Amino acid sequence: MKKFLLNTALVSGLMFPCLTAGAEELALPQPDNTSALMKIIDARQSGRAYSTKPLSEQELSNVLWAAFGTNSHGKRTIPTGRNLQDLKIFVIYNDKVWLYDGKNNVLNKYSDADLMPYLTTQDFVKQAPVHLIYAGGKKYAEAHSGSAYENVYLYAAENGLATVIRGLIDRDGLHKALNLNDDEVVTYHQTIGYPAE
Repeated sequence: MKKFLLNTALVSGLMFPCLTAGAEELALPQPDNTSALMKIIDARQSGRAYSTKPLSEQELSNVLWAAFGTNSHGKRTIPTGRNLQDLKIFVIYNDKVWLYDGKNNVLNKYSDADLMPYLTTQDFVKQAPVHLIYAGGKKYAEAHSGSAYENVYLYAAENGLATVIRGLIDRDGLHKALNLNDDEVVTYHQTIGYPAE
């Protein structure tokens, strides 16, 4: 057995030399955090304590535009695989479920259903005034959601809001409640609001 382990270690060292002692290293200069964007990236963090103060419609519009709106060049604010643009953002706001139309910057009422039971595996979730639920085509939904929720994080960091992305949700229950197609999946839930004082 000892001989086998020794041989395995020797072969691993030959196959993966970067894992052996003395691997080459390149020390990089410190990041230049002086630009506005780099400062926002530096300030980005997850927040799990919320004030009950509601978000204004203007603030909500800004958040959703950052996530998946249409910019001044007529393009989406995030890249999408094969330009499918099939991300769906459901918004729980004022006790209703809305579907964001990023091309027209409109919330279309989607449902009166109470989706909170599918989301509230952690107590702080109930305090947040706005909830974003990301969904889309199976192939790129994870990537599209990641781009969108990071934009929301950056907007929050710049504007004094709290947010956190969550995977502890009932995806199957949400899929059914939102009446999604078989080729669509629910990916994540993001809470957003003002931080608790």
